[in-house]
Amino acid sequence: MMGGVTAIDSPANPRIRDALALRERRDRERTGLTLVDGARAARRAIEAGVEVDTAFVCRELLASQDARLALAALGRGRGRREIVDVGRRAFERLAFGDRLEGLVLVIRQPATDLAVLRLPADPLVVVTEDVEKPGNLGAILRSADGAGADALVAVGGTDLFNPNVIRASLGTAFAVPLAAASAGAVRDWAADHNLRLIVARVDAERLHVDADLRGPLAIVVGSEAIGLSDAWQGDGIESVRLPMLGVADSLNVSVAAAILLYEAWRQRREPGDDEAEGGA
Repeated sequence: MMGGVTAIDSPANPRIRDALALRERRDRERTGLTLVDGARAARRAIEAGVEVDTAFVCRELLASQDARLALAALGRGRGRREIVDVGRRAFERLAFGDRLEGLVLVIRQPATDLAVLRLPADPLVVVTEDVEKPGNLGAILRSADGAGADALVAVGGTDLFNPNVIRASLGTAFAVPLAAASAGAVRDWAADHNLRLIVARVDAERLHVDADLRGPLAIVVGSEAIGLSDAWQGDGIESVRLPMLGVADSLNVSVAAAILLYEAWRQRREPGDDEAEGGA
């Protein structure tokens, strides 16, 4: 059931201030809530069944098909959620993306328990360690979604539901199953699920194209600054590198992850798969 509709014109309204507080990690952790800005991300959150607490709507800015579909999906959803009409000044204070699309959601953050992830046969998983820049994590999520990955698991201090991660992911944060855990827990979980661990290291001997990326697999990429920790060394871990022919010794982590994920897709594809794929 959809809740009532209220109207807010002032950017200083307490409802706006409370929502703005969710830009801070401590407030997201305290409340279990986060923000979704942008019509496409909002639509994907709603269609994924995410619990929506409040929808802030500026109707004069609702121009896209995604925005209209998101509002329609809100009306079809179960549970009680409040629709708050806001004027343009109030919405400009609330929104944080480059474009004003007329819709910001306050949602309950989905659970990120590693134990509840359900994997298909021959899963492809991407593991990130200490990838903290929202733009990079959002881009990795888009690549994971595009390459057909079955889950993303974050290790370290990553804030999976940072509003900027959600926006950078174009809502694929709600399409790719997510979990967060320690490196040790992920290694144990991978062993329990018979996942081979392929880690990206600049000093690895083998090129990624020479590695077998078929079968149950987890691709592990590290932080932007220091790469992977020593937790990703030892028996049962295979290291690969990307060719670097210039003066730089590494790629941006989101680019490296995309290359590895799509190489895994290339090796796994079946005859006829190309016909079913969309374009970039």
